[in-house]
Amino acid sequence: MVLVYSDNKNVFFELLHGAHDLAKHFKTPIVAATIQNTISADDLISHGADTVITITTDKTQFKVEEYATYLKQIIEKHKTQTILIGSTKNGKELASRLAALLNTGCIIDATNITITNNTLQANRIAYSGNAITTMQFTQPPYVLTIPPKYYTALKPDTSRKGEKTTFKPQEIMIPSKITEVKTLKSEGVNVEDAKIIVSCGRGFKNKADIKLIQDLADVLKGRTIGCSRPIAADLKWLSEDHWIGLSGHKVKPKLYIAVGISGQIQHIAGMRDSDIIVAVNKDPEALIFNSADYGIVGDLYEVLPKLTNAIKEKMG
Repeated sequence: MVLVYSDNKNVFFELLHGAHDLAKHFKTPIVAATIQNTISADDLISHGADTVITITTDKTQFKVEEYATYLKQIIEKHKTQTILIGSTKNGKELASRLAALLNTGCIIDATNITITNNTLQANRIAYSGNAITTMQFTQPPYVLTIPPKYYTALKPDTSRKGEKTTFKPQEIMIPSKITEVKTLKSEGVNVEDAKIIVSCGRGFKNKADIKLIQDLADVLKGRTIGCSRPIAADLKWLSEDHWIGLSGHKVKPKLYIAVGISGQIQHIAGMRDSDIIVAVNKDPEALIFNSADYGIVGDLYEVLPKLTNAIKEKMG
């Protein structure tokens, strides 16, 4: 069977769609594993799962050692061939440990999954996006994490029928323990789900000037602003909620406007899948123009107010 798991509901739904071709090739069902019913079994079935296994445990917090053993027990019980895990922060850690427990390989952030001679292989970005490697498993089971937004979730079909079961895992004593959990301070910005993003980079001279991209975002009715690493990590002008890039968030909006961003590969890796990319930079040789569909060469302090007013007039 193809086993699917993610701690993020939207990513879970995306993976269920992505699992369809694999399940069809191997002629096996798609099985969704959820822990403590954190995601409704009916929702998982309506998005493509044939079976939902709810792992019942009294553990209330994510702990990778425990979660890996839970999935391992299911995989060994059902002789699972392929395991797809959402490539979230927890998912990457979980997949790596799970693969070690299963004595098999693991491909992190896998894309373009294919089957050659009945063996699974996939691509992944390497060297901060400067290269793409092709990796192939030598034996099953195959453990892969899939980046968010790589697949598009199917529209829910509430008429689908599926099997619902529960699984009580054998609890294993783990020497480590969680002593404290601190909530990360967040501004509530979700750039990963935004349809329109206007991002700022080191081309801005002062924190107050970020209002220029906020005005543009408001006119576009997107209201979501992003930034490159220096703005969030070095200058602290915006929180890490806005950070887009290899070490930040990966986004896939319909429209991405990069203002005053040079276009280093670390930033490109986070927004390369945007439908339309518009770049504004005073340097005509800026790398960002290599990734842009449309480019404006000019001083952002002159371009942004004019662009904002032009769009405002166009949209009435």
